[in-house]
Amino acid sequence: MPEILPQVSYLRMKDGTKEDYAVMGENAVTYQRHTPDRLLTYLDTVLEGIPGEHVDTREHSLQTATRAFRDGADEETVVAALLHDIGVPFASDNHDRFAGEIIRPFVGWDTYWVVRHHGIFQGYYYFHHVGKDREAREKYRGHPAFQQAVDFCEKWDQESFDPAYDTMPLSAFEPMVHRIFARDPWADRTQQP
Repeated sequence: MPEILPQVSYLRMKDGTKEDYAVMGENAVTYQRHTPDRLLTYLDTVLEGIPGEHVDTREHSLQTATRAFRDGADEETVVAALLHDIGVPFASDNHDRFAGEIIRPFVGWDTYWVVRHHGIFQGYYYFHHVGKDREAREKYRGHPAFQQAVDFCEKWDQESFDPAYDTMPLSAFEPMVHRIFARDPWADRTQQP
């Protein structure tokens, strides 16, 4: 059952008082504390994919995270792998940017960059089949996280469409998601050196 939080007096923001905005500040902290639960619920119950692949986006996300975990990736990267396609139902053409912005305040600049750009890096495997440049990722060559993005897609993302893969359950990732989203947002780890 959701927490019952105090309500403000205004019906238009310009009519709000200092007390109203203090209440909203406190309510925002409580609301944000539940972000991991909302993400996990969404991932577990709503996330679907474009029909035609052997697994839906939920299963693909779980497989990607499972592969990252089994490959010894750090917890931040595993959570990024789990959430990397969470924007597909809302923004299929820019789902990578959507997912990147969700995790951005809580992860390192490189992890954010990889998720934010994984779409173009994943394109290496299929762009040439749909009239696009499969080498489009090359415009980022020289970026400090370029190879990390290549590896993310090669080892985990493009591999994760197998309905027979021994995928870990969402419950295995829940504590990780909670720990990453419990971090101090916008800490120094979000700045590129």
